[in-house]
Amino acid sequence: MSNTIKHLLAAIIFSGSLPAFAQTVNSRVKLSLAADKIEAKVIEWRRDFHANPELGNRENRTAGIVAKHLQSLGLEVKTGVAKTGVVAILRGGKPGPVVALRADMDALPVTERGNLPFKSTVKTQYAGQEVGVMHACGHDSHTAMLMGVAEILAGMKADLKGTVKFIFQPAEEGAPAGEEGGAKLMVAEGALENPKVDVIFGLHIWAQTEVGTLTYRPGGMMAGADDIRILVKGKQAHGASPWSSVDPIVTSAQIINNLQTIVSRNLNVTENAGVLTIGSVHSGVRFNIIPEQAEMMGTIRYLSDGDYKMMEERIKTIATKTAEAAGATAEVKIPFSTHYPVTFNNLALTDKMLPSLQRTAGADNVKLIPPITGAEDFSFFQEKVPGLFFFLGGMPKGKDPKTATSHHTPDFFIDESAFKLGVKALAGLTVDYMEMQKK
Repeated sequence: MSNTIKHLLAAIIFSGSLPAFAQTVNSRVKLSLAADKIEAKVIEWRRDFHANPELGNRENRTAGIVAKHLQSLGLEVKTGVAKTGVVAILRGGKPGPVVALRADMDALPVTERGNLPFKSTVKTQYAGQEVGVMHACGHDSHTAMLMGVAEILAGMKADLKGTVKFIFQPAEEGAPAGEEGGAKLMVAEGALENPKVDVIFGLHIWAQTEVGTLTYRPGGMMAGADDIRILVKGKQAHGASPWSSVDPIVTSAQIINNLQTIVSRNLNVTENAGVLTIGSVHSGVRFNIIPEQAEMMGTIRYLSDGDYKMMEERIKTIATKTAEAAGATAEVKIPFSTHYPVTFNNLALTDKMLPSLQRTAGADNVKLIPPITGAEDFSFFQEKVPGLFFFLGGMPKGKDPKTATSHHTPDFFIDESAFKLGVKALAGLTVDYMEMQKK
């Protein structure tokens, strides 16, 4: 008997609700057996995608393989959504809600350094230079797992109490300069309509959480993120006579220091975390010339709309008033080019579906975690419909998370034994949500 079936039976026996859960047990047993059977295929798909990665809005090969597979299952398939996205519809044999499941497909401009037999050797042009391309965040596994979920649920079509919409999304890591893309564009192009989606589920594999573990958080799961640009304008002068200048470099240094008080003195850290980072400062061309202006670029991370508004206002006030005190001016733009909302797990939906995750992985293996200050464009879907996003452990058992390679690095690694649980979790959430709806 598989662990999933053991967990399910234990939960039902404990609850004393065996008759009410009889149909759920039958569906769950089918899902578990089907996930066991399809595991090797999911791993094969993932290895193929890993060896042939594609950057955002360029996922043509990946999307073609996905679309061909979904068409073979008899699904209604639409391609070219938000550039290279694929949306497929599975209409169950019985009436019910529309459940969306999402996977991202894009890779990163990272040169792989490991020695996997399916290691990427792909190179391409990015930002005007030749770069390696690597699935250094696990999107290859997300795509493969959702393909497996689609095959399993298609095999249960007659018993499904509702409709499933499979969303294979490009450009989660951001579209190329000058282009639109990602979840925001998919929403704009109607990915959540016709039929209208009621709820959406998604997962992300996590290389520093042990295999067999699912982690979640109600409310703000991942931070909202905006990039910021501050342009300080002063007065140019010879470096030997600084009294003739209004020095934008010294002014920028003062602004950077003053900005650090926003998180330490203005943000209520007992409620939410926040981050303000200045990641680049550019000014001047010569050692003995005080330049006319300086440019700062950075990022803010926040977990509520209120915190975002406060941080935006304080950044503008501090930058402009500090510059004014120095005799300079400061232009502030937030966001400058990118904005990601908070990845917000609907409270009621999370509470409702937590038992589903616990039945799949075992209650002890489903863990509440603090919020993460990374961002995810799954948040654009959650702005439109209730959503639940969670993490799937991908670190080999027994490994120390502190020494496990992190995401977006050349040595990124995930344990493929994690995929089966991911398939079961997404399929289980879908079936359980449908079963829970009132007749």
